[in-house]
Amino acid sequence: MKIEVLGHKDTRSGFGDGLTELGRKNPNVVALCADLTGSLKMNAFQDENPDRFFQVGIAEANMMGIAAGLATNGKIPFTGTFANFSTGRVFDQIRQSIAYSDKNVKICASHAGLTLGEDGATHQILEDLAMMKALPNMTVINPCDYNQTKAATLAIAEHNGPVYLRFGRPKMPIFIPEDTPFEIGKALTIQKGTDISIFATGHLVWKAIEAAKVLEADGISCEIINIHTIKPLDEDAILESVSKTGCCISAEEHQIAGGLGESIARVLVKRNPKPMEFVGVKDQFGESGKPDELLDKYGCGVADVITAAKRAISRK
Repeated sequence: MKIEVLGHKDTRSGFGDGLTELGRKNPNVVALCADLTGSLKMNAFQDENPDRFFQVGIAEANMMGIAAGLATNGKIPFTGTFANFSTGRVFDQIRQSIAYSDKNVKICASHAGLTLGEDGATHQILEDLAMMKALPNMTVINPCDYNQTKAATLAIAEHNGPVYLRFGRPKMPIFIPEDTPFEIGKALTIQKGTDISIFATGHLVWKAIEAAKVLEADGISCEIINIHTIKPLDEDAILESVSKTGCCISAEEHQIAGGLGESIARVLVKRNPKPMEFVGVKDQFGESGKPDELLDKYGCGVADVITAAKRAISRK
């Protein structure tokens, strides 16, 4: 894939535009929001489909129950609120009413991770991927830019079963071509390399691209794999890449405990152990601040990817 910046836009807008398109294409798609319509970019869907939009107010647990009921009656509900309230506040309702009975509910979560920024630690959930991937029947998706988030939103409407779709607040580079197919459970190779595999997800895919430029100036050839689907994990892509490069790192805007890196490590331990390092938050809560400053402070910045890559290579 040729890496070219096509513009800058937040991933939540990718969700909003994808949802709007679904509203025009699929009459079974309905949307629910917990008093954050503007923040989730759900306004256009609401305007075009007032009879298919449900504003539940600040009652997220209620929203999950309503969504489960709508799914029981053949609708495809998309719930929308911040990632913290989409998971931590309503884990019981998701487990009991959605995952356990394999309901066709799409849990769409914005403002995830440290890049929520100034709203601080209480809103910067860093455990959501771990919680959601632990649930049987749950598909977990964390796209990297506007185009991929829009494509993922369209794709999950065709998938039968519960889905957790995670995206974010800040404007980020758009670098996935608009016509790139989105296949649930299939990793996307951003660039090929021979010295190290970098498995990144969400906003950290772009950080991995920036880090790879620096590493390549030092003569290190980086293979960058965009793991947009955390569960089901593309084990074949991981094993194929690591068999070639001989070492790897994971990079995620999430706690290292329970995140993407641990899923990858489990695959390698079982089938092809190789040196691996982890880029992510190390058992800490965040704080209020600018998104990039927080990523750097909590070990998720470009410099952290570079350091981890060199450490993994030194262990080959």
